[in-house]
Amino acid sequence: MTDQPATASPRKLHSLTRLLPFLRPYRGLLAGWLGFLALSSTATLALPQAVRVMIDHGFTQVDAAAINASFLGLFAVAAVLAIATAARFFFVTLLGERVAADLRRRLYDHLLTLDQAFYESTRTGELVSRLAADTELVQTVVGSTLSVTLRSIVTLVGGAAAMVWTSPRLAGFTVLVIPAVVLPIVVFGRRVSKLSRESQDRIADASAIASEALNTVHTVQAYTREPEESRRYAEAIRRALEVARRRIAMTGSLTAMVILLVFGAITLVLWAGAKAVMAGTMAPGVLSQFVLYAVFAAGSVGALSEVWGQVLRAAGALGRIGDLLDTRAAIVSPEPALPLARPVRGAIRFEHVEFHYPSRRDRPALHDFTLDVPPGQTIALVGPSGAGKTTVFQLLLRFHDPGSGRITLDGTDLRALALPELRGSIALVPQDPVLFGASAADNIAFGRAGAGQADVVAAARSAEAHDFIEALPEAYATYLGERGVRLSGGQQQRIAIARALLRDAPVLLLDEATSSLDAHSEHLVQQAIERLEAGRTTLVIAHRLATVQRADRIVVMDGGRIVAQGTHAELVRAGGLYAELARLQFAA
Repeated sequence: MTDQPATASPRKLHSLTRLLPFLRPYRGLLAGWLGFLALSSTATLALPQAVRVMIDHGFTQVDAAAINASFLGLFAVAAVLAIATAARFFFVTLLGERVAADLRRRLYDHLLTLDQAFYESTRTGELVSRLAADTELVQTVVGSTLSVTLRSIVTLVGGAAAMVWTSPRLAGFTVLVIPAVVLPIVVFGRRVSKLSRESQDRIADASAIASEALNTVHTVQAYTREPEESRRYAEAIRRALEVARRRIAMTGSLTAMVILLVFGAITLVLWAGAKAVMAGTMAPGVLSQFVLYAVFAAGSVGALSEVWGQVLRAAGALGRIGDLLDTRAAIVSPEPALPLARPVRGAIRFEHVEFHYPSRRDRPALHDFTLDVPPGQTIALVGPSGAGKTTVFQLLLRFHDPGSGRITLDGTDLRALALPELRGSIALVPQDPVLFGASAADNIAFGRAGAGQADVVAAARSAEAHDFIEALPEAYATYLGERGVRLSGGQQQRIAIARALLRDAPVLLLDEATSSLDAHSEHLVQQAIERLEAGRTTLVIAHRLATVQRADRIVVMDGGRIVAQGTHAELVRAGGLYAELARLQFAA
C-alpha cells in the first residue's frame, strides 16, 4: 500500500462517512452522547451569564438572600455541567469501543474471504497493522476526538453568538482576527494530513518487517541473522520516527500559531473593554461575561486546531480500511451454485488446463495439463521442484482458477460449486504442517466442526499421535505454542494427519505427508494412510519415490506438463525422467 498524494481536506473527511453503517446499530448510545453534549454545551454557555449576575448583583446587593441565590445559581450550573460531561464521556467512549470492535471484526472477516492472489501481493504484517493501528485511530476519533470536535464547534458557534449579543462592539474587534486564525489551520492542516498518512505507512512497514522475522525466528537464529534483522527493524522505526517528528513539529507549530493569534485577540478585547468600564459605558459584569465567552470560543478554536490533525489521520486510516473492505476476491462462490451429488464419488478431471500465477505471468505453472483421476484411485505426482505438482493442489482447492480449460469434480466444473461444498469434500495434509496456538485437541478438531473428544482421540490413534499426546503435560489439553513450536517436526506432521483423518473427506490431498517422520513412525502412519485411502480419491505429491510405489498410477510432471504416466515398474522400464529419479534415489 503506497503513499497517496494529499488531497483537499473535504475529500479526506468524506472517508469518515464509512463510519455511518457502524454507528447505526448504536442509535441509543449516539442519542445519549448527543443529548448530554447539548446539555453540557448549554451549561457551559450559561456559566458566563451566571457570573455576570453574580458580579453585577451578588456583589452590590445588601440583601443576603440575593447573594446566596446568585452563588447558588452559579453552583447549580456547574453541577449540571459536571454531570452532563461525565455522562457524555461514558456514552461516547463506549460508542467508540463498540464501533472499533465491530470494525475490527468486519475487516478481519473480510480479509479471510480474500483469495490467494491478494495475499501473494500483500504483506501480512501490513494487514495486521491495519487491524491494530488504523482501527485504534478510528476508536480514538469516535470515542474522543469526534466528541471534542463537535463540542468545540457548538461552543464556538454559541460563544460567538453570545459575544455579539453581549457586546457587538467588542465582538467586532474579535472578527478582525478570524481570517488570521483560519488560514494557518487550512494551510498547515493539509501538510499535517499528508505527514499523518505517511507516518501510518511507515509504521505498517515496520510491523511487516517484525512480523516476518518473528514468524521465521528459527531461520533467523539458525543463520545468526539477529543483528541484521535488528538493523532492518531499527531502520524502519527510524524512518517512522522521522516522519512522526515532522508531523509533530508541524502540528506543534500550528497549535502555537493559533494560540498566539487567539489570545492576542483576547488581549485586544480586554484592553477595549477595560477602557469602556473605566469610561462608565459598560458594566463590569458585562465585560466579565464577554471575556468568558471569548475564552470559551478561543479555547474551542485551539481545541479544533489540535484535533484537526487527529481527525485527518483517522480519515486516512478509514480510507485505507475502506480500500481493504472494497477489495473483492476473484475466487467466490457462484450464485446460484450447483449442488454436488451425494455421496461424493471423488472423480477428478483436469481438461487442457493452462495456468499462470498472478505474480509470475511470464511462465506457465501448468501448460495444456490434462489428467483423469477415477474415483477411489491413488494418483502420485512426482517430478522436480517447479514442475507444477503443488499447483495441481492449489487449483483443485480453487485457490486459483485456470486461465483456460476446466477442472471437474464428479463431472461438475469447480467454478459452478459453492466454495464451502467444494473444499468441504477435500482433506489436505501439507508438507509443512500448519498448527495453531491452541491445544492438541483443538488443532486436531480443526479438521471437522463439532467433532467430539472421542472423534479426536480416534483420529490421533490412527495417525500414531495418541501416545506422544498422552505423554504431554496436559495430554490433549496441552498448549502446543504458536505454529506448534513445542512439538518436533514429526509430531507436528502427525497432528496434521490426524486432522485430515478426522475430516473424513472423499478426496484426500497428501503433500509429502510422511516427509518429517522417522522410519518407525513413517511405517505406522503409512499404514494409517493406506486405510484412509481405501474408497477415497487420493492425490499424493512425493519426492521420495519409495512412498508412492504402491500408487495405482504415477504421473511424472516437468515444466507444468505431464511427461509420463504408469506404475512404478512400467516407468522404470520405460526410462526417462522417472527412471533417472529412481536411479538416483535408490542408488543412494
